[in-house]
Amino acid sequence: MTLIDSLHRRPGAFIIPNPWDAGTAKLLAAMGFEGLATTSLGLANTLGSATVSLDTIIENCRTIADATDLPVNADLENCGADDPRTAAKAITRAAEAGVVGVSIEDSTGNPQRPIYDFSLAVERVQAAVEAARALPFPFTLTARAENFLHGRKDLDDTIKRLQAFEAAGADVLYSPGLYDIGTIKTVVAAVKRPFNLVMGFADPTLTVEQLSAAGVKRISVGGAMERHALAAFLRCAREMKDQGSFSFVRDMAPVKEIRDMFATGQA
Repeated sequence: MTLIDSLHRRPGAFIIPNPWDAGTAKLLAAMGFEGLATTSLGLANTLGSATVSLDTIIENCRTIADATDLPVNADLENCGADDPRTAAKAITRAAEAGVVGVSIEDSTGNPQRPIYDFSLAVERVQAAVEAARALPFPFTLTARAENFLHGRKDLDDTIKRLQAFEAAGADVLYSPGLYDIGTIKTVVAAVKRPFNLVMGFADPTLTVEQLSAAGVKRISVGGAMERHALAAFLRCAREMKDQGSFSFVRDMAPVKEIRDMFATGQA
């Protein structure tokens, strides 16, 4: 059993934050988080792109996995391919890059047809599970139903997909875009495997205690922290450009504090 498996098995929910580079991974580790997850959105933003290739995602996985001793779960988007067997090869590549878990989603990346047909989505999860089980060490496979992120607020179909992914062998289930606690409870109650909730799209007033009571096991934030950092960057830039002032320097993270965290691995 890996550390990330043990986190899913113990009582209550745990937070798995999403760094986007080695520095943010090290800071999160220094603060005492027990696992990390990558963010393809955060990565794309840092590269100034609306999309990111599988090769780039894999290299980012390697960078973050090498940065700390914490277990890392990787966001592989649709694993870079429509075909189930081709997509499953991304599982092996991610494992070789040092992560101990990945997610595969049923989003196509095609705005005209954003969600894979049900049967193909299930086949893709089945192939991913087979690839994960073929690895020489325990590996956590998360299957994602993306309906709510793409304007398809069909709760019945979302639950149907999650249940099919569970039956196909997925270790963790995930449906980004769920917002309110009632809907979250309904989805969690419909499956038996651990459920991941991403707070980047959920009601921001929800707490770990409330989500744990609702049955959520893992809480991630996706690209939210990177987007928050980007918002701060834009505020600084707008102040300089529009006002010719620099009051934002009062809120800078102290250089010594950051360097000490990098050097000691402790906050």
